Amino acid sequence: MSPDATLILIVSWIAVLKLLQMALWPQLRRGFGDLAYPAAYPASVLLFTLASWYLGFAHLPVHLALLPFVLLLGYHAVTKRYSREEVLHNLKWDAIFAVCFLFLLEVRFINPSISFAEKFMDHTFLASIMRSPTIPPLDPWFAGGSLNVYYYLGHWMMGALGLASGVPSPVAFNLVLPTVLALAAVSLAAAGHILCRRFFWLPVLTLFAVNPSFVVHALAGDSMSTVLWESTRTITNTITEFPLFSMLWGDPHAHVIALFNQAFFLLILTVAATSWTRLSVRGKAMVCGCAALSLGSMPLINAWDVLIYAPVTLLFGTYLWWQSRSRDPADRSALAFLFGVPACAVALYLPYYLQLDSQGIGGIGIVASPSDPLAFLLVYGFFLLVFYAVCIDDVRTKPYLLASALPFLLAGYHAAAIATIPLVYLLARRRFLPREVFAILGLVILVLIEILYLEDNMGETYYRMNTVFKLSMVAWMMMGTAAFAFIGRWAEHRGISRDLRSGRYWPALAAAVVIILILPFTLPDLSYGRGGMTLDGLAYLEGECPGDAAAIAFLRTLEGDITIVEAEGGDYSYYSRVSSCTGIPTVIGMPFHEQMWRGGEGNVSARMADVRAIYEQPAKTVTLMEKYGATHLYVGRAERERYEVAIPKNALEVVYDAGGVQIYCLPAEAGDIA
Repeated sequence: MSPDATLILIVSWIAVLKLLQMALWPQLRRGFGDLAYPAAYPASVLLFTLASWYLGFAHLPVHLALLPFVLLLGYHAVTKRYSREEVLHNLKWDAIFAVCFLFLLEVRFINPSISFAEKFMDHTFLASIMRSPTIPPLDPWFAGGSLNVYYYLGHWMMGALGLASGVPSPVAFNLVLPTVLALAAVSLAAAGHILCRRFFWLPVLTLFAVNPSFVVHALAGDSMSTVLWESTRTITNTITEFPLFSMLWGDPHAHVIALFNQAFFLLILTVAATSWTRLSVRGKAMVCGCAALSLGSMPLINAWDVLIYAPVTLLFGTYLWWQSRSRDPADRSALAFLFGVPACAVALYLPYYLQLDSQGIGGIGIVASPSDPLAFLLVYGFFLLVFYAVCIDDVRTKPYLLASALPFLLAGYHAAAIATIPLVYLLARRRFLPREVFAILGLVILVLIEILYLEDNMGETYYRMNTVFKLSMVAWMMMGTAAFAFIGRWAEHRGISRDLRSGRYWPALAAAVVIILILPFTLPDLSYGRGGMTLDGLAYLEGECPGDAAAIAFLRTLEGDITIVEAEGGDYSYYSRVSSCTGIPTVIGMPFHEQMWRGGEGNVSARMADVRAIYEQPAKTVTLMEKYGATHLYVGRAERERYEVAIPKNALEVVYDAGGVQIYCLPAEAGDIA
């Protein structure tokens, strides 16, 4: 792909995002005031996603989701809702978006390959949705099945943006994370405008901070890939990702895409908690609407998030009700947040819940092997240090509260005891401003995941892995926002904000921006030698597997309802590469994933056996292909290595033969292709 073509695709993608944001901005002013401009970034993307999802549900072109925004933009332009002064005043939000987007765009440009970890999975979902944007989307690794076994809305969102901007899936794949980082950064900066005023940008560091384990491994001289990996595997048999790791690692997985929605919801909670009693009826309705839009999207983007944010919504709703009643006993407006937001959140995506066929959670268990205290500190130590520092005076005046950790120590939950101390002291302060509440909630999550876990099918060794993995990311976002807000308030009290107004620190901030934009080019290779300097995530195939690259390019040109047979060879390998690169469904791909999602009902082992029979038992080839609705049969190097290929060539038609790859189809299909 030429540099000019790549640039055009980037501009097209950003143009769609900017169109959405500018169209929604004036509508949010009643609820978000001066923060309507940054809030419109994530809110418009979620609203566009909702519209495109329902268009897909109705089997209509998802491009039509742009139409309301175009009309809204035109209406606001005609009615002079935009002014040059306002746009210039809000350029700081565009700057934050641009810097974060460009930073990660550079990282992806250098390390673009769709080649390891969960990248095949994330691209295959994206490619499947863009190839056939219907609800529920087709499962490309389970012919005849759909993605109603998984939370797929994040991939739908990015696929819809790709379709609207004309960006193909291998390039859209590498635009996902820059978009997520930029949207999350804008939301956290907007929340920071309330939480720490002139240091509003500090909460954005939540997305760039590393844990102490990362620092320890870096100082030990480990390679960058080792530093990244080991810093997220510090607590035994768990995963403790942090946002910067996720962004550099490069998997646009569900929990990573969800980061921007988490950040947006934290902004909404901050606005509601600090502005509710001053808002007009329409302003309150706008805040409630955005809260419902964000909360309602969570189960579909990353279902784990809603396990925390649903009760948090009720908590904040109760607080708003108490706050409103204390000012005016007749004021019942907060009930709209307390009851209306959860109800509307469910109603927005009700068809999704009716279609859902997930294995779900098997129950709640007690953690038998809690985290080692040192490992716990190596993961969360920075935030805990800030919270201990905030509470140090309270510890001096109320030392008896230290006894709150004793039950956890006696029970063997030492890490939970470490988190309990600042938690108890923050509660005892009774200062329930958003930064205190976010710190409290993050600490509560840490304590809970040290004691309890949600039962899934990850086995005995990794029984708490998903619980720690998914919920600790929520805790990181909450604690990071709170910790940097505390630091910002401390800086204001020290008078540093006066120096900031005088321009004393502007050169340092400008230098920091330059460093951020240069940093990606100083990072070592994170793509395992697969090269870069492109945004096409499949470009590396041309050098490593030219036969497959050409055949996959051919398949990507085919339209219509087709299903392909290809080799499966377990997960996290090069097998299942055809479906992963094209989005065309295959009989079975990445079997462990499908087993997790579908359980015994998926008959995964039977499908694996049938695929082998298709390749090795010519008498069964056509019958089994018809059983799964397969129209095409792929024979490349991986198939020859995996099976003793003996297909009935007289019963099939060759539609492609080049570079050591043959693609066959059933005779009736050959006529359609011709």
